[in-house]
Order: sequence, then C-alpha cells, then structure tokens
Amino acid sequence: MEMALLLTIDCADPRRMVAFWSEALGYIPEPPPGSHATWREYWAAMGVPEEELPPGAGDTPESIVDPAGHGPRMWFQKVPEPKATKNRIHLDLKVGGGRDVPLAVRRQRVTAKVERLVEAGASVARINDAPDMGHYAVQLQDPEGNEFDVF
Repeated sequence: MEMALLLTIDCADPRRMVAFWSEALGYIPEPPPGSHATWREYWAAMGVPEEELPPGAGDTPESIVDPAGHGPRMWFQKVPEPKATKNRIHLDLKVGGGRDVPLAVRRQRVTAKVERLVEAGASVARINDAPDMGHYAVQLQDPEGNEFDVF
C-alpha cells in the first residue's frame, strides 16, 4: 500500500495562504481533478452535500502541490478560531546550500529569499546570525503568524 504525506494547516484565509506558500515553496495551486472547473464542483460531483460545504469552500484552490511531484501536498483548511500559541510544528526552507557553501553566499541566498517572502506577506521575527558558528538563518511568520525558518 502506498502512503502519501499531506500537510494540513488550519487558517483563516486559504486563498491568501495558497498564494503565499506557493511563492515560498515554488509550488502551484492544486487544480481540481478531471474536467471540473472548481473543487466545489468536484466535491458536488462526488456527492458531498451542499450543507457540508461552507460558503466559498472550493471556489478557489485551497491546496498546493509540488509541480515536480516530490514534495508533500499542502491543504489550507479554513477554521473559525485564530492562531493562539506557538506552532507545534513548523517548516524550514533550506535555500542557503548547506555548510559546504561559504557563509557569505548562504547569507546572500537567505536574504534574497527572505526579501521575496516579506514582499509576499511574511514578517521577520528574528535573525539568527552566529558567524563564529558558521550559521545564518531568519525566522519568519507567514501572513497568519505561523513561524518558519529560512536558512
């Protein structure tokens, strides 16, 4: 039996999160299956009762996928309650190239990615700069306050 990993992230605004994390990860919004115009149309064809679908659910993509097919699918599930505390799990974006790459080059790569993500809606929470340890990373928050690191 084949197993696939699906990351489900609770959020207030799936459309905004799809746009942000597509940019962050190089993913694409997941198109609805077959010839369906929307996920809502697909779910209706599968027999999901209309009363089980909140207003707007499935009208725009609520999940993203790796276009190369290697990374996990991510679904942004709309929930009514806001984020209340620190994440119990977070994503790390490794863009610097690892310790085999000179620190100055890693810092430049991380900074470039952070600048793009801030333009896309992230905010910088903390910069972890330990040149004596050969480490540079930036902790960010996505548009809904979920923490993640870029290093």
